[in-house]
Amino acid sequence: MDLFAQNARKRQVGQPLAERMRPRTLEELVGQAHLLAPGRILSNLGPGRAIPSLILWGPPGSGKTTLARLLGEILKAELVGLSAVEAGVKEVREAIAKAGERRDQFGARTLLFIDEIHRFSKTQQDALLPHVEAGTVTLIGATTENPSFGIVAALLSRCRVVRLEQLADVELGRLVARAVSDHERGLGSMTVTIDPEVTAQIVAAAAGDARRLYSVLEVAADLARRAAPASGDSAASPGDEPAAITAEHVAEAAQGRTLLYDKAGDEHYGVISAFIKSMRGSDPDAAVYWMTRMLEAGEDPRFVLRRMVIFAAEDVGNADPQALVIATAAVQAVELVGLPEGVLPMTQAVTYLALAPKSNRALTTYGAARKLVLERGALPVPAKLRPGSNASSRALGHGESYKYPHDFAGHYVPEDYLPDELVGSKLYEPSDSGFEKELAARLGEIEKRRRGS
Repeated sequence: MDLFAQNARKRQVGQPLAERMRPRTLEELVGQAHLLAPGRILSNLGPGRAIPSLILWGPPGSGKTTLARLLGEILKAELVGLSAVEAGVKEVREAIAKAGERRDQFGARTLLFIDEIHRFSKTQQDALLPHVEAGTVTLIGATTENPSFGIVAALLSRCRVVRLEQLADVELGRLVARAVSDHERGLGSMTVTIDPEVTAQIVAAAAGDARRLYSVLEVAADLARRAAPASGDSAASPGDEPAAITAEHVAEAAQGRTLLYDKAGDEHYGVISAFIKSMRGSDPDAAVYWMTRMLEAGEDPRFVLRRMVIFAAEDVGNADPQALVIATAAVQAVELVGLPEGVLPMTQAVTYLALAPKSNRALTTYGAARKLVLERGALPVPAKLRPGSNASSRALGHGESYKYPHDFAGHYVPEDYLPDELVGSKLYEPSDSGFEKELAARLGEIEKRRRGS
């Protein structure tokens, strides 16, 4: 079913504020100046102008569907909308067939808008390829997820990815003011007022999402109107005093903020990346903030704990060997006590990891060893290092001339343990951070004894 035909039917029944206030022109669109300003990709549009197929990538409520609608109207092209949640290959093929008829019979172009295109399977996306390439349709896909993860490479290469930004607080504040004062589409007929502090509260509850902003504002206005003297319902009557939207109305309408976080999507990767980089950058405040964002949004604590264990080895390592002990202890503690108390050992571990001295030598050392293995293959184990535990192996020289370190002073004797072809290769080079300073000194002493100096 055509997405925009569905919305047209909804308008006949009664629209929510978000739909009524949807911009009718690009001039009404708030935000996205990086796309619409002079000289940008979507500037100077007009009837008949060709645009490339687009992937509109942005967070919820940033205006992806609105922008698609406006493009159809400005370009005077037929706009057909499908929802990837409901449509299948059959619906896509029908839409493309009709687009071909429009082009052949009337010379008309079709914009095929697919909402949540990342939910299409590979087969469904592949069905679009030849028609996008041939220009039968101009595809406009909308997604909240990184297109590199959800859209097949072949289709992605035929589209221009356009990034829509989350609306800024000042932009959301303008939407509130517009809706409250608009008598035709907004709340003007309800005779409600709102002060800057309450506007800021609604903006905070929206978290960059214009759709949520309108939803909270509409319910808050209804509550304010019902609570006003001499008003038994949400409609204002002539002579009614203006009803003030208060902080209490907004709190009731918002019912707590829904944190933007998709466990399998772009925001998931963004938040976990910020978490790791905050620990790596030795910022315990930011690290705890990002961890809390994940947990409060419903992330499995085991996912966060696994990243902490990896971090302890990858970014702290031997600069502070205790870091790995604390990270794994946090795993055990959370398994033992569960949530909500488990956030305490997690916070303890995160702050420790953030403030621990840093070294990535575990990562670089393994990388260097892996490079040798892949380049040189399975080099033979030196005979002296093989076990000489039986007569047949000793007859082959296995274990012969091996020097047992505990038989020598300081439990060390100069010896080569790498394959013969790699003798002298250096893989582990301790940093000058934390405990690795001591390891570097130990390694230096061993090198002196190896050289006999």
